[in-house]
Amino acid sequence: MAVNMIPTSRDIYLEVNGKKVAVVQGYTAQTTRSSTTVEAFGEKEPVATIPGQSKHVLELTRMYATDEALADGINFYDLEDFSLVICKPDRRVIYSGCQWSKIGETGALGASVVEKVTVVAGRRIETA
Repeated sequence: MAVNMIPTSRDIYLEVNGKKVAVVQGYTAQTTRSSTTVEAFGEKEPVATIPGQSKHVLELTRMYATDEALADGINFYDLEDFSLVICKPDRRVIYSGCQWSKIGETGALGASVVEKVTVVAGRRIETA
């Protein structure tokens, strides 16, 4: 009997150039895809639908910089082209080509925690 484990913050993290720079306590992911209908002369309804590009938007909660990233002087506002890695019991989901679109902070001055970050990813892949 397989036991499903819930990912923890060490299982959800940001990578820049293969280096873990932050851990994430939680996330939500939403993927949308546009589509185009193909219409034919004389038909009342479309004859086909063509899939378009996918858009991946993720909301990360409670993002903590790693000790090494803090020592390197990480600034979340400067992050570009990073990856979000989510380790699940049976696979890894990697969102790459990420850019942040919104950052929300609360807490003490100089804290290494960002409360909410909205990220747009260019690509989503799953590996075993």
